[in-house]
Amino acid sequence: MKKRILPIVALGVTASLGLAGCAGGASDNNNGADGEGQTLNVWIMKGTNPDATAFYDEVSAAFEEETGAKVEIEEVQWADAHDRFVTSIAGGTTPDIAETGTTWTAEFADAGALLPIDEYVDGEDGLRDDLVEGLEVAGTYDEELYGMPWYAGVRALVYRTDVFEELGLEAPKTWDDIVTAGEAIKAAHPEMMAFPVPGDAEFQVYPWVWGAGGEIATQDGGEWTSELDSAESQEGIQFYTDLATEHGFSSAGATTWKETDLSDAFTQGNVAMMLSGSWTPASLVEANPDLEGKIGAAVIPGKDGGIAPSVLGGSHLSIFNTTENADLAWEFTKLMTTGEFAEKWSEQTGYFPGVASAMEEALASTDPLVAPFAEQMVDGGASVPVTPNFGAVQAKKTTNAMMQSILSGQKDVATATKDAAAEMTELLNK
Repeated sequence: MKKRILPIVALGVTASLGLAGCAGGASDNNNGADGEGQTLNVWIMKGTNPDATAFYDEVSAAFEEETGAKVEIEEVQWADAHDRFVTSIAGGTTPDIAETGTTWTAEFADAGALLPIDEYVDGEDGLRDDLVEGLEVAGTYDEELYGMPWYAGVRALVYRTDVFEELGLEAPKTWDDIVTAGEAIKAAHPEMMAFPVPGDAEFQVYPWVWGAGGEIATQDGGEWTSELDSAESQEGIQFYTDLATEHGFSSAGATTWKETDLSDAFTQGNVAMMLSGSWTPASLVEANPDLEGKIGAAVIPGKDGGIAPSVLGGSHLSIFNTTENADLAWEFTKLMTTGEFAEKWSEQTGYFPGVASAMEEALASTDPLVAPFAEQMVDGGASVPVTPNFGAVQAKKTTNAMMQSILSGQKDVATATKDAAAEMTELLNK
């Protein structure tokens, strides 16, 4: 079974015109939750998200004015979040509400830690039909919705337009174009990494697997089988790691890099091309104003052209079953994810909203730093295996360990992918 690509219909985008504004009405409908004297604890992830302190202050103030309740928002590093969630679930110390990555929501629901929110969603006029379907599906477990779609993001190719213009290069449209551009940049700017390969960045790997026609894993008769060691997947991983090991477009230090390290290197002027999220261009310029007007974006090319699928990542807001006021928790969740604040979050961060009525403007944009990401999302948005057990694969860092073993020279691609596929298959079927 292959359910990887999430086309425009699956994303719920076709509903945007007819539903424009309906979610905004939902946000104005307080279900009578009385929050006077109460405080909600909320965890929001930090690490790749832009600085959103002002946004959190604004939405918290609006919520207090509307309900009388206060909100304490704590930012949690993505890298530490999964273990912290697991520990808090075991100890019964979870927050009222938390941002849950789309690959975690089903896992936490399966653990019995989340409250289903179907009754709340269906109680808001038109909201159910306005949810971005790809995010709704990812937030559904055992036919119940446990994650309210908040935002979606997708990675595409980000590059230095000033360097490309200087060398007469165009954005790559094939894998050969990436190598050609990289060689030119390496010769003209040896101080820059033409295309770094971060070894601790799982979602950077899969576009090359998919771009060669491979798969992460497939399911048949209820059994999962990882296909990281298929000939197609190996070809994609070989190309990607060769950017570092054969072409010298990366550095030894990048073997242990996370995506945040990659972004830091870009802002320091040390990177010419990279895969990066739709949410990053603004934060790159914020970190280094000298990059203003020097950043371009393009879809990730497939091996011989077209678009290589990229993980449609994103997040839900989930209500934990330890909350003492589920109605109040829903009111805050709704305020964050619909209407005015959904639109503001999208505008300020570069993420795509979780409700279709707030997505229309982004999809119609001609902004060169918005349109390519919208095209990547609509025509090349893909999903990792939808199963509670994929969180275990991520926690074990199966894909990252595979990458690091290749980049460090400890294993060749054939051995590393075979070992990773065996481990992933075992974890997916536990």
